[in-house]
Amino acid sequence: MNPLFGDNPLKLGLFCTNGSGASQTLAPEAHDMAWDLSLRTARAADRAGFEAVVPFARWKGYPENRPEHRSGRVMEPFTWAAGIAAATRDIAVFATSHAPTMHPIVAAKQAATIDHISGGRFALNVVGGWNKPELEMFGAPLREHDERYDHLAEWLQVVRRLWAETDEFDFHGSFFDVIGGVSQPKPVQPTIPIMNAGGSPRGMRFAAEHADLCFVIVHSEDEAAIREQIGAYKEMALAEFGREVRVWTHTVVVQRDTDAEAEAFYRRFSVDQEDTESVDAWMRLQGANTQLMPPQVLAAMRQRFAAGAGGFPLVGTAETIAQRLGVLSAAGIAGALLTWVDYDAGIADFTGGVLPLLEGVGLREPVRALQPVVTA
Repeated sequence: MNPLFGDNPLKLGLFCTNGSGASQTLAPEAHDMAWDLSLRTARAADRAGFEAVVPFARWKGYPENRPEHRSGRVMEPFTWAAGIAAATRDIAVFATSHAPTMHPIVAAKQAATIDHISGGRFALNVVGGWNKPELEMFGAPLREHDERYDHLAEWLQVVRRLWAETDEFDFHGSFFDVIGGVSQPKPVQPTIPIMNAGGSPRGMRFAAEHADLCFVIVHSEDEAAIREQIGAYKEMALAEFGREVRVWTHTVVVQRDTDAEAEAFYRRFSVDQEDTESVDAWMRLQGANTQLMPPQVLAAMRQRFAAGAGGFPLVGTAETIAQRLGVLSAAGIAGALLTWVDYDAGIADFTGGVLPLLEGVGLREPVRALQPVVTA
């Protein structure tokens, strides 16, 4: 069984290790893109029993006319996922695909191939595409907001038919024409799990209808407000589509010996050492991304986007972080993707300090020891 559907009440994963991380910061602790880092951290997460490692897709950095900017140094997610799948044992390995940048026949075959490499641990994060300068490189239009999800739904329909159907088929839709469509091999899994992050009402409806894992940005730090946000999502999915969905979110982790030390570092890297050029460019791009979130909320969350792409802040001691993860779980969050400024040190501290506390309150089961992965 794919570990995404295992017994732990709160699933954990790594996020953004195929590039320069989630933080838009100039802090010296921040890493740059490196395959060795991806490999080390994925194996560390695998040993710790994490359920997922999720890359992001980016084809161009945020600042205009800055092709060398670190925000654009991102390894291609399918290729990256194949390497991570071969080097790990138990963790689910994702790729992220922007539908306008890849034909569904290619995506279906690549996904099935990685599912074989991983022995049935692959999952796919699908994105409709929102970054106009990236899409322009592909000669792809930035479609009207709701039409992006119509395009993505048709893209995913073709992909899923290629995974499932053994006979050739023709498909004629609004966006794709497929004649004699077929793809082999089929995935190892009965079907490959799908993740999608829908922030707008149309995006939420798409995720609720099509995704196994619905990815959200948590808007509040109050448990009751989070419960209301997640509850509304689940109620909509059940009422409109008859589906029970799992809701995941992402976080930025700063763990120190005291809460004050953690808060001081959080401010230092996300405010004092903010990559202002990159954050300003990101904000301009978000202005064209209609309905992602209200403008006043976006302005208030600038620090959170600099810290880790809007991730829920887990800042403090091991005890504080465990307590805040407990709040997310109690509010209905099924899984949390974790990011750090320094992933190596962050994972070591988290697995040594926070994981035992999560196990102690029943959110995680103790992890069996992994045997070393043998590589040819």
